[in-house]
Amino acid sequence: MKNILFSYLIICFLGITSASIAQSNYSLRKYPHVKSFYKGISKKATELCLKNNIPPAALLAITGLESGWDSGYIGQITGNILSLGLRKGDIELPALRLPRLRTTNKILFDSLAILKYADPELKWENRPESLKKDYRPKHIAGTPYQLAYFKYHQKEKTAAQIANINDFVTVFIGRNSRLKAYRTARQKMDDLVAIHGKQILLKEQTAIDFVHEIGGKPNSYNFRETWPKKVIYIIKKAGLSQLTTHLFEGKEFESGWDQH
Repeated sequence: MKNILFSYLIICFLGITSASIAQSNYSLRKYPHVKSFYKGISKKATELCLKNNIPPAALLAITGLESGWDSGYIGQITGNILSLGLRKGDIELPALRLPRLRTTNKILFDSLAILKYADPELKWENRPESLKKDYRPKHIAGTPYQLAYFKYHQKEKTAAQIANINDFVTVFIGRNSRLKAYRTARQKMDDLVAIHGKQILLKEQTAIDFVHEIGGKPNSYNFRETWPKKVIYIIKKAGLSQLTTHLFEGKEFESGWDQH
């Protein structure tokens, strides 16, 4: 009986230690909003990326950075977490008039939330056209109505975010893109897969190389030199290569997030 109890305590201790190590190595995992954001999209995003020869850890890190883990008002309204611009035939989020809460400086777009505040607490502002694709359902996409639709329809919100990711991996970062940075990045990823197989896309260094190819220079996803550094920080501190490998192996998000 003592041996069984001792073994149980050892298992519990190792579990706690593993979780502590994970949080120590992957400091971004301690934030509930980061976990919540990745929980909804990671598995499907990994599948789409591997199908299209894009490193999934890089993609997930970019979504986190560009959307502030879904904290930006445009991303919350449209589902456009990658901040993708308009292409021919796309519907954009129009110009809006929205209030900013004076105490927090936060932009409010949910009419039900706005009604909770008195006029002096709000500062109304004209927001320009976003020039971003609106992934809301067709009957409201491109309109100033039901801006909080995705707030109250979580399944549809996740589907919109996945559609946004699909646009990124199939069209935006295209093999025939007019931008040389994208064409070069896709060619390098295709060449790696041809030599090493799909699993090379799960390697952290592959994700880092991809990020450097598509950003941090003129005529790229983001020209700022600091952009790749921010994305790579997220890749490392959220353990995204480890997470996507875990998902590729058919395991669940929760166990990959909490134990790696």
